[in-house]
Amino acid sequence: MDFSAGIDFFFGQIGKLLLAPGSPLSLNSLAVALAVCALIFAFRRLARGRRLRWRTVARALFPRRIMRHKSNQADIFYLFFNVFVFGVVFGWAIFSYQFVSNGLIAGLVALAGPVSPSELPTWLTRSVVTVMLFLAYELGYWFNHWLSHKVPVLWEFHKVHHNAEVLTPLTNFRVHPVYTFVFANIVAFATAVANGFGNYMFGDTAYQYALSDTNIILVLFIHAYVHLQHSHMWIAFRGVMGRVFVSPAHHQVHHSDNPKHFNKNYGSCLALWDWIFGTLYVPEKAREKLTFGFAGEPDAHTVKGELVTPLVRAAGRLKPLLPSRAPARREA
Repeated sequence: MDFSAGIDFFFGQIGKLLLAPGSPLSLNSLAVALAVCALIFAFRRLARGRRLRWRTVARALFPRRIMRHKSNQADIFYLFFNVFVFGVVFGWAIFSYQFVSNGLIAGLVALAGPVSPSELPTWLTRSVVTVMLFLAYELGYWFNHWLSHKVPVLWEFHKVHHNAEVLTPLTNFRVHPVYTFVFANIVAFATAVANGFGNYMFGDTAYQYALSDTNIILVLFIHAYVHLQHSHMWIAFRGVMGRVFVSPAHHQVHHSDNPKHFNKNYGSCLALWDWIFGTLYVPEKAREKLTFGFAGEPDAHTVKGELVTPLVRAAGRLKPLLPSRAPARREA
């Protein structure tokens, strides 16, 4: 048997994951996150008058209790599993993106008539579209996240992510395929609407600024601090910044099992939509005591518990909603 195609696909996906600038786990963005963590830890330690040693820094950045935890081991499995599932799911989402975007432009032309191509500089129209698409992505992310917590059937799939008992950048991949499918298509719809309006507004096709097909603003956030949202580093934005941007502490609070933190901080990079819709919790500057996951969750961190059980539970929630079939009458 010829396995060359499968091998090429595997290494191609790994290459995209680790080397593409717009990847959510690119090596350069991980290196930046690691450097930020090291600098913050060193600054805090020196500010307390403590000695700084490289071994101490390494232990602080890679605590054994996290590295050896079953939750982290499950995250590694999800990383490899979803490297391939993501490709299929986003392939479906791209189709819906193009369909919605082109359909909206056609509808606007039919409703309001065609417009002449804009005479504005290309850099300006591309910048506007880039911002529009980023804001639409953030809104789609927020709405999908809100739905996943509010709709019981969707929660069964999103709960997989919240089963994590420790947080690392790999926890970002701890998602059920059904959740990924819903997420991809909601985000595709939101960005397609923004793209349709943007292109109709300028009367011509205006492309966003992107790196490896990822919005450049999102790439900047990935490199700045998004990796730290799933980490043990407490970095809290306060004041206006805490109402506009999702700091690492914002998202760590979202994972908390404390009821006062439930249904808060749904945003990805921006806390803006949480602020607008009343779901914002601004974390304290000093580290809040947090625990993650669900105590006593059966089969947590296993294939059965994380991939199969959500399907069974979701089916159980759907069953009462389905019409029941009355038994057929027997002839006398």
